[in-house]
Amino acid sequence: MAVVPLDVTAEAGPVRPAAVRPLGLPQPPPRRARAGLLRPALAALLAGLLFTAAHFLRPAPYGDHLARVAAHPGAAAPLLRAGGGGVEAYDAEGLRWRHTREGRRALAVLPAAGHAFALWSDGLVTDTARTTGRTVRWHRAIPDAAPWLRTPGAHAGRGVLQPLGPDARMLAVVTPRRIAAYRVADGDLRWVLPARAGCAFEPATYMRRETALLVAQPCADPAVDWTERIVAVDDLGRIVPRRTPLGNELPGQGAAHEAEGERPGRPAKALAPHR
Repeated sequence: MAVVPLDVTAEAGPVRPAAVRPLGLPQPPPRRARAGLLRPALAALLAGLLFTAAHFLRPAPYGDHLARVAAHPGAAAPLLRAGGGGVEAYDAEGLRWRHTREGRRALAVLPAAGHAFALWSDGLVTDTARTTGRTVRWHRAIPDAAPWLRTPGAHAGRGVLQPLGPDARMLAVVTPRRIAAYRVADGDLRWVLPARAGCAFEPATYMRRETALLVAQPCADPAVDWTERIVAVDDLGRIVPRRTPLGNELPGQGAAHEAEGERPGRPAKALAPHR
């Protein structure tokens, strides 16, 4: 039987030679593998963008809102007042900046060199940069102050904020139960003077004698001597004979002052980290 040869090449078409890659060059990964490598990078980039957006959209701590009204604030310290529910700073051109807090209102404002101290209706004390109003340096909550501030006896916070010491380097916060003193530079609590048992401080009834602040402390017991009904304090605490108060220097400054012979024999305070 005769076998008829088949022409296979004629039906399949021309045969293309296989691509030849020089030896020693790395082979490119498949397209699916490269796509798999891009997914983690894109996910990390997206997570970073979401984190940044959440950072800028988060509410301000303590509900603070700072608004700079003046386009070019001057270098002179502005006048301060409690108005519009917050703290307002004015200069010759008008309103320079405003500090407000959500759901709270400023009751009293105390100006100092470079500082704008404010007492708020929820018992919080703040320190705002006085010249620019760009930042709130620190916040301090006064225990048990909010309920008392809502009573008529609080006199809208009159006399609660009191400067102490040379150049007002300390701020006293006077409430019926205690007098607390904070270092202006960083808001560090330096000392606390509780009211005598059966007595209470009256922040609105006070007077100054040189560097001393005298605060009335009426007592329910008529047998309490009148000398206990008036308390004198300064930047170092209660003024009593032979006291050895703590220093109020910033960390690292106390040793230098002792080396220079300033305030000898005064113990230094162990500083705790801020919370």
